[in-house]
Amino acid sequence: MLANLLATLASAITSVILAGGYGGVAALMAIESACIPLPSEIIMPFAGYLVSTGHFSLVGAATAGALGCNIGSTIVYTLAAHGGPALIRRWGRFVLLSAQELAWAERFFARHGAITVFVGRLLPVIRTFIALPAGIARMRQVTFQAYTFVGSWLWCYALAYVGAELGERWDSDPALRAVFHRLDAAILVALVALGAWFAWRHLRAAKAGRGRPGNRASG
Repeated sequence: MLANLLATLASAITSVILAGGYGGVAALMAIESACIPLPSEIIMPFAGYLVSTGHFSLVGAATAGALGCNIGSTIVYTLAAHGGPALIRRWGRFVLLSAQELAWAERFFARHGAITVFVGRLLPVIRTFIALPAGIARMRQVTFQAYTFVGSWLWCYALAYVGAELGERWDSDPALRAVFHRLDAAILVALVALGAWFAWRHLRAAKAGRGRPGNRASG
């Protein structure tokens, strides 16, 4: 079932990119950067594959992806700047983001400053949520936009480059295709395990929060 869901998601992503071109890449990366778990690890490698076929340029794909990241991150920044931590406490569970993780992100941001946005954009998972503490801290917009774009561009370029390299070899190197087929099961198991651990951790935290005396309804 999970394999079918992943295949459906990948099919939807590739359809949007094929139909929308650079605009499709930007739109998908905007969604990914708006705290919606749409994997850039699928979006940008497929854009890179289209580089190998001549539909995109590598710089163009990376730039479209980075612009999308800025759009999505600006939305999150604005919401966080106006809603603050209360927004995360109310809506964070819908994207599996807990108050504890927000607190950690805020401490990390406070300790390392604005450069956190740049570094965070180069890290899986963290890159999706890094605009939240920046917005809560009301980081200077020019700096936020610059760090978001540069960090996102490097991330998008790297993923698109991998996709372009694999795309060029996919049809000409049967051994590469065979290796990827053998890795399918391992990747699927890893995704299931990671998803189950992440969901269990959040459910346990939510249950513990409801069980605290201060959170129980008084009789």
